[in-house]
Parts: sequence; structure tokens; C-alpha cells
Amino acid sequence: MKGNKELLIVLNSLLEDELTVINQYVVHSEMCANWGYSKLHMAIRKQALDEMYHAQWLIERIIFFDGAPTVSKLKRIKIGKTVFEMINNDYNNELEVVREYNEAIKLAREVDDQGTVDLLTRILKMEEGHVDWAEKQRAQIEQMAIENYLITQTETSVS
Repeated sequence: MKGNKELLIVLNSLLEDELTVINQYVVHSEMCANWGYSKLHMAIRKQALDEMYHAQWLIERIIFFDGAPTVSKLKRIKIGKTVFEMINNDYNNELEVVREYNEAIKLAREVDDQGTVDLLTRILKMEEGHVDWAEKQRAQIEQMAIENYLITQTETSVS
């Protein structure tokens, strides 16, 4: 099925966002694992997996419209050097992505593409969940200080 050309461009741009943030989340997750913050490692890893599904769904939609998914382009990846930087970088990326999904949904409505509206709305809700998670982490860091926050991100092991 031939898709709207402008919408295909937007879908590929969203795919670029998703592929970028997958890489960023994977690196952040593994850095946290290396530092011993296993809870944070798993939380960020889950977000990377969510983003992989988003990329897959966008690729499926682009192909459905006889488009060519562009998987070789990434935006600038912003790797944090500290947990606080990581959370802030991820938060800022997610805010931008939420804005872009809202714009894409408007366009899909304008071209009467309810299937794409439904898909993008599904992804948008997940992205809003990522924003909410980051906001909670930022609030906890602010309220309890970074040192106390990081203690909560480790697993206690019993020998």
C-alpha cells in the first residue's frame, strides 16, 4: 500500500530517534551494571527494549506503506558520565521524542491515517512513561541526594 510521502519521512525520522536512543540506553544500562547499580541497570535496560519494539513497529509501518526504512542514520548520542547526567540526557531525549510523536500524530490525522495514529499513540504513551520514570528519578535524587539515591539502586547480596 502506498503511504503518504510526508508521513513516511516523519516515520523515518521517528525511527532515527528510536535507533539513537536504543544505543544510548544500552550504553547507560551497561555502565550502571559495571558500577554495581543493578536496579538502575535493569530499569534502563527495559527502556532500551521498549525502544527496540518502537523501532520494530515503525519499520513494519514504513514497509507496509512500501517505504524504505532508514536504519543507518543516528542522531547524536549523549552518553552521561554520571548517573545524574545519564538520567538528564535520557529525560531530555524523551521530552523531545514526546513532542515529535505528538506532531506526527497530528500529521497522521490530517492525512486520514487512523492506523498510524493508533500506532503512534501507543508508542507515545510508552514514551510518556519513560518521561515519568526519569522525572521520578530526578525528584528522588533532589530529595535524597545522589549518594543516598545510588544506594537504593544496588542489590544487597547475602553470602
